[in-house]
Amino acid sequence: MLEITRHILPGAPDRVAPFSHAVRAGDFLFVTGQMPTLPGGGTELVAGGVAEQTAQVIANLRTVVEGCGGDIARTVFARVYLTDFARDYAAMNAVWEAAFAGGLPARTCVGVTGLAVGALVEVDLVVAL
Repeated sequence: MLEITRHILPGAPDRVAPFSHAVRAGDFLFVTGQMPTLPGGGTELVAGGVAEQTAQVIANLRTVVEGCGGDIARTVFARVYLTDFARDYAAMNAVWEAAFAGGLPARTCVGVTGLAVGALVEVDLVVAL
């Protein structure tokens, strides 16, 4: 039977709803969508636009993945959610490409009508352990 472990991590970004930061299933880590919130800052968003928010989301994802014993460089798949696809897609991509300079994961990017806490971007991951 596949072993499943749920992770709620101290030191990771505050959860904005009732969920685990990540769930390990076998050799894969499924990371909950992270918001551009400051560690320990509740639902306070990082200052700036989508580039700054994307950088904070990636930092938060890295914190969660590393807290579960993984490496963000082993990301297999990502989903990116943007509230203004036309305006923010290029700026998000510039930050994204720099963060995954060692090899880009497979990815879906979706335009949405809104995200929790008023964020411009949210990202979830599947990471191979």
